[in-house]
This record gives sequence, structure tokens and C-alpha cells, in this order.
Amino acid sequence: MAIDEKRPFKPVNIALMTISDTRGREDDSSGDILAERIEKKGHNLVDRVIERDDVGSIVTQLHMWIDDENIDCIISTGGTGLTGRDVTPEALERVKSKDIPGFGELFRMLSYKTIGTSTVQSRACAVLARGTYIFALPGSNGAVKDGWDGILDTQLDSRHKPCNFVELMSRLRER
Repeated sequence: MAIDEKRPFKPVNIALMTISDTRGREDDSSGDILAERIEKKGHNLVDRVIERDDVGSIVTQLHMWIDDENIDCIISTGGTGLTGRDVTPEALERVKSKDIPGFGELFRMLSYKTIGTSTVQSRACAVLARGTYIFALPGSNGAVKDGWDGILDTQLDSRHKPCNFVELMSRLRER
């Protein structure tokens, strides 16, 4: 597993959604962490919103972004817990074409190193929706760092070997 500096870096167009009933732009620290990492890596942050914990609102925004040919990938933060207001996985269920089960499995493995058995309360997940990647991370600062630093940083890097999500993008809508 390595970055092959001989390969070209291809920036990914990313939309960022924070899901919360209590956060606003001024205190969206997990969203700020992701936005900073996305831009520092050289990707394009093409849109950023805060949606309330409501399946319908989340699904509506996801459909708009999935239909936008300028967006390759959506990353959300928040709403992946176990409470009644945590509905992000249910929203993804409504838009998905395919599950990416390894994302949630790997996220919880990485998270276990940080928070121990509390990671079982996370429903972090990822799906493919009509050719667009969607990654749902928990809302804590530590969780978004684990998800970006431990998975997305390399999987959204076209130079990562032996394989990465970017090299599959042109084939995601194949039949």
C-alpha cells in the first residue's frame, strides 16, 4: 500500500453534508475538519450544507448531488448513531445502488483503536448511488479524522496502489 508518485493526482469533486439539529456553520467543527482535509489534499469542495436529522431532507439533498455531474463523491458527518434522531444510514438506504460494506467494517476497526468497544454504536457506512460515492461518518471530530485519515485520504487518491476508488469512477455506471 503506497502512493505512486509517478501516477498523476486527479482531484475529486466532493460535496460535504453535516447532519445535525443542533449545529450551525459557526460550530460545525467536524465539517470544518473534513473541509480542511479535502482542500489540503487537493480535491475540490464543490458544495457544503448542514441538513437537519430528517430522512426526507437528507434524501432530497442527496438526490440533487447524485444528479449533479460535477459531484463525484459525497461525504456526510453525523446521524450514524443509535438514537431515534440518527437517520443517515436510513437515508442512504433510499438512494443507494450498491453497498460498500468494507468501508463501515474498516472504519469500526480503526475506531476501535481510538475508542474501544464504543465503536459498536457507530453505523458508519458507504454506498454507491447512480455512480456517486457516498460515505457516512459519525459526527465527532475524532471519527471524521479516523474516517478521512485512515480510509478516504488514500482511497480518494488516484495514485494509491494497489487500487483506489478514483480509478473506478469512469466505470461506475457500466451495465
